Amino acid sequence: MKKSKIIMIIGSLLLLGLFKFPLWNITLEAPQYPIPLGMNIHIDKFSDMHEFDIKNINLMNHYVGMQYIPETIPEFKIFPIVIGVMVLLGVIIGFIGKYKWYLGWFILMSALGIAGMYDFYLWEYDYGHNLDPNAIMNFKNPDGSIMGFQPPLFGSKDILNFTAHSYPMTGAWMMFAGMMLTVVAFFLGKKEAQ
Repeated sequence: MKKSKIIMIIGSLLLLGLFKFPLWNITLEAPQYPIPLGMNIHIDKFSDMHEFDIKNINLMNHYVGMQYIPETIPEFKIFPIVIGVMVLLGVIIGFIGKYKWYLGWFILMSALGIAGMYDFYLWEYDYGHNLDPNAIMNFKNPDGSIMGFQPPLFGSKDILNFTAHSYPMTGAWMMFAGMMLTVVAFFLGKKEAQ
């Protein structure tokens, strides 16, 4: 079997890491919490970084009128199916061995990844800005508008006395590595065809 085929298949299979490892993590640091609060985002669930973190985040967010982090969201039913289809498609394309299709798979996976990040941003925006006006505490910006509590999509951000961190986890890095391998497979397949 050609090296490009093997690399394409391995690259596609690396996406299976998303079924085992978290995709993303959001952590909240503050002086009153010696151990930061955090939650991991998987393709099919939210999980505590430490026991009861999500419960504590929900209790804390209640005071400023933020919504509770739900048990589930519609995306948790869609994402596993999409990833499963992309893994299967990538393996089939790898066995077929048409190197131009490797690039097509990469472009499709990139588009799906961008759509997923945009969906995540919209979820964070709604979560941080759609506040209960009757909340116990109301914080205002200097211009008088209601302060939002949206965590960053990527990176770190100060929100009142908290520092929120939002970074990819093992599942995301495996997906990224797999996608890069498919690009390598494309160029190798092109070279093998010449």
